[in-house]
Amino acid sequence: ASCMQHRLLVRDASSLQIRQLYTCLDQIQHIEWSSDSLFILCAMYKRGIVQVWSLEQPDWHCKIDEGSAGLVASCWSPDGRHILNTTEFHLRITVWSLCTKSVSYIKYPKACQQGVAFTKDGRYMAVVERRDCKDFISIFVCSNWQLLRHFDTETQDLFGIEWAPNGCVLAAWDTCLEYKVLLYSLDGRLLSSYRAYEWPLGVKSIAWSPSSQFLAIGSFDEKVRILNHVTWKKIAELDHPATIASKKTIVYKEVEKSPTVDTERLSFPPTRSLASSLFSTQSKYDISQVPVSLQYIKPVADRANPKVGVGMLAFSADNCFLATKNDNIPNAVWIWDIRKLKLSVVLEQLCTIQCFQWDPCQPRLAVCTGSSRVYLWSPAGCVVVQVPGEGDFQITSLSWHCSGDSMLLLSKDNFCVCYLEREEV
Repeated sequence: ASCMQHRLLVRDASSLQIRQLYTCLDQIQHIEWSSDSLFILCAMYKRGIVQVWSLEQPDWHCKIDEGSAGLVASCWSPDGRHILNTTEFHLRITVWSLCTKSVSYIKYPKACQQGVAFTKDGRYMAVVERRDCKDFISIFVCSNWQLLRHFDTETQDLFGIEWAPNGCVLAAWDTCLEYKVLLYSLDGRLLSSYRAYEWPLGVKSIAWSPSSQFLAIGSFDEKVRILNHVTWKKIAELDHPATIASKKTIVYKEVEKSPTVDTERLSFPPTRSLASSLFSTQSKYDISQVPVSLQYIKPVADRANPKVGVGMLAFSADNCFLATKNDNIPNAVWIWDIRKLKLSVVLEQLCTIQCFQWDPCQPRLAVCTGSSRVYLWSPAGCVVVQVPGEGDFQITSLSWHCSGDSMLLLSKDNFCVCYLEREEV
């Protein structure tokens, strides 16, 4: 699904043919599919309205108006039949039921980076609350929205929460001014509290492994610390130095080259295809000889949100690899072998890393850097894919299809779909 101003277009994922076209009341600012792909919501935050459309019944639609309470966020519940709207100033979260048309309210939600989290099986929801200048967490049962547990947290300014994939442990972390990661059970018991150091800036990013066995914590000190699920103690500390010295680490360096043009075939005026080949550059990967010095940017210390520390983390679907990005070294992706807890590969790009994401079905990493190329890594090697098309298509983000057969590439104003061929077994 994609939106243009107040219009919503639904396309077939395999052919990109338009299946449905809906017209909303105002400019769409957020769209989201239900879990079963039968409904899609369109949020218009400026007007405080959410419209819901049905794919099975195009004539059916739903309109939710928050009125004077306003609207700053809207999302689906895991069952795809309830919508959670957060009002302005985070006064409350309103739970609307599409089936019974009933309404439930959750008071005092906190305005933080990740204040609402659902378990993977969709049974429970955790909400961060702020009451009387103190942080609390409430756990609700999603089937009837009844409160299961309510407890306070030992945090100064709770920044985010995230469930383990198995739904048994909830991780909560404090503001970057206080290094603290708290781990709670489903019944609200504090299982463990982790603090790596005290005074410098603390936690910047967090990621669970798909098996729930490891919790990776990216910090402002340019390190990743991995906790295990048995004792919740640190089992590894991964550094991100500017110089790669180990001979066991493969460094792939992106290099640009000018295309070779046969001078005898030159014509004037040149054809469009020949002109594009004359002035476009191609890139490929070379394997660098260690030691390799990566481009290091010294952060500006007197500004807010300094570009320092590990800001991006992601585990592969098979739990074997961890991809990281150190904001001090913005052009590099670090790929760690979790089985050995060692650095395996470094991808050194020409431009700043904008986004990376693992294939949901196999250990294959897709990377984009704001150029018209997408980069793919797997244990077999690296490849650079040039996105065909006229004009400058700068890829700023990407998203895998759940089957791993295709990938959505997004620029500021356009999108395209990249289809990948599976190898015959």
